[in-house]
Order: sequence, then structure tokens, then C-alpha cells
Amino acid sequence: MELTWNEFERVEMRVGTILEVTDLLEARKPAYQMVIDFGSEIGIRKTAAQITKRYMKEDLLNRQLVAVINFPKKQIGKFISDCLVLGAVGEEGDVVLLAPDFKIENGLRIA
Repeated sequence: MELTWNEFERVEMRVGTILEVTDLLEARKPAYQMVIDFGSEIGIRKTAAQITKRYMKEDLLNRQLVAVINFPKKQIGKFISDCLVLGAVGEEGDVVLLAPDFKIENGLRIA
């Protein structure tokens, strides 16, 4: 199914920097919960992601990534996720995060 241009424009993909990473103990599959800075206009958001196959917590700190910030909040156990990080999913469920090639300003919109 194809999207219209107007539908695509409604998806707010933004660049953010990971400030904190911890294990999400309530998750059925291994996952991290992350605190991400999307700049002064958007602020700090939290999310959870099943990215433990490729990433160690310490490697994620201060790393930039791309996330959708205008999805409804999702409850995962006691944790509430308010953004969705984007990544390419391999055949074995391993996720490679989408990220800018260079350090850029947090909050910039992906077009």
C-alpha cells in the first residue's frame, strides 16, 4: 500500500542523542530502555528497544539515532515509551539503528 505525501509528512522522524541506557527487566525479550535528548524544542523522551544483539549499553551512550516522536505512548510493563527508534531488522531479529553520518543538532527533522 502506498502512502500519500501528506501521510508521510505527518510522520515526525527526528535526530536525538542517547543520554541513558538501562536493561528493561519487564520485557519478554531482552531490551534496553533509553532516555534520548531531542533538543530544547522537543525535549527528553524515553523508549525501549530490542537492540541487545548488536549493541552494548556503554556503546549507545552519547550516540545519535533517528526516532519517530509522534506515535502514541506505549506501555511495556511498568515502562512507558514515548518515541520509537528506527532501525533495519535482519533475518535473525538483530536491529541496526538508523543514525546520521555526522554529529548534528538534536531535534532536526528527517525529510
